[in-house]
Amino acid sequence: MALIPQQIIEQAQRWRRDFHTRPELGLQEHATAKIIAELLQSFGLEVHSGIAQTGIVATLRNGEGPTIGLRADIDALPISELNDFAHISCHPGLMHACGHDGHTAILLGAARYLSETRHFRGTVHFIFQPAEENAGGGRLMVQEGLFERFPMQAVYALHNWPGMPVGEVAVSQGPMMASQDNFYITLTGKGGHAAMPELGADPIVAGAQLILALQTLISRRLSPLEQAVISLTQLQAGEAINVIPETLQLAGTLRCLSNQTRQRCWQLLEEYVNSVPVPYGVKGEVRWELGYPVTQNHPEQAEILRSAAEHTPGIRQVHFNNAPSMAAEDFAYLLEACPGAYFWLGADGATPSASLHNPRYDFNDDLIPLGIGVWVSLVERSLKL
Repeated sequence: MALIPQQIIEQAQRWRRDFHTRPELGLQEHATAKIIAELLQSFGLEVHSGIAQTGIVATLRNGEGPTIGLRADIDALPISELNDFAHISCHPGLMHACGHDGHTAILLGAARYLSETRHFRGTVHFIFQPAEENAGGGRLMVQEGLFERFPMQAVYALHNWPGMPVGEVAVSQGPMMASQDNFYITLTGKGGHAAMPELGADPIVAGAQLILALQTLISRRLSPLEQAVISLTQLQAGEAINVIPETLQLAGTLRCLSNQTRQRCWQLLEEYVNSVPVPYGVKGEVRWELGYPVTQNHPEQAEILRSAAEHTPGIRQVHFNNAPSMAAEDFAYLLEACPGAYFWLGADGATPSASLHNPRYDFNDDLIPLGIGVWVSLVERSLKL
């Protein structure tokens, strides 16, 4: 495979920094989508806009052959940036703190290169997905008929990965990232005077016991071979120092690496909420906010992606079947609907990258030629002339 021309790399770096200065939240990426569509049209691609409100699919055809999709996420986060470089966000309270600006620039660079070289036979759909951060843009695209309108044999995505050096890639034949669900617990007792607790039913004491009990759900009710995390992250109760409150509110998140474990944890958590408060005269209720499913790579496509990365100039090492992350990713919805794979692209240069979702994070532009290279290698090896 030929090296990516320096002109395309430098142009993609400029696109990336331009996106970084003008971040937009999920389903509000109107200016971002307009720029992406104009660039894709200038490359001669067939562009479809307005999918899941602000999503774009651009199609590049070169003869008869298989069809694959490549996806990038385009939304930013509600974080106030603390960097001081020239391309800092000019939208107060918003920043590209997860690298979606870089993912978008990489996919645009790959689209330009492939449109000019066409060393493949078949069709590539370039998918620019809105609202990866919490709003489920991937789910919306699937629901709006992404794979019916644009049939494909496989779909792929990448994410930059702080903690892994530049020049390294990780991909697995199975789970890459966890499911993510939020839960909201209400404990209702009987309020009263703090000096006379026997006349009330204290939801705070019941809540303390429930918090401790939930920590045993993973360690004592699941097999050690199952992987899940429950974190309680919010607690609200009480108004006056001398009053036992009527209610206590708890909230948290559940992460799992299989759908079977996920369903078992739903069942167990509800069992604990309904039973642990009872001896204290308190009633428990839980409300679920179901989030992203497990990001589960398909074995065949993971192997294809592994081979493509191994044949990409500048990629020094490919980690295969590495340990997954308990973070979540809505590319999972696309993988539920179509065979495909997702990989991590190492982000740490001489100075380690700030973590994702950190106000001092900035995408490492050294990843751009590597990311473009993997996409080009994947297309040219999957859609051989």
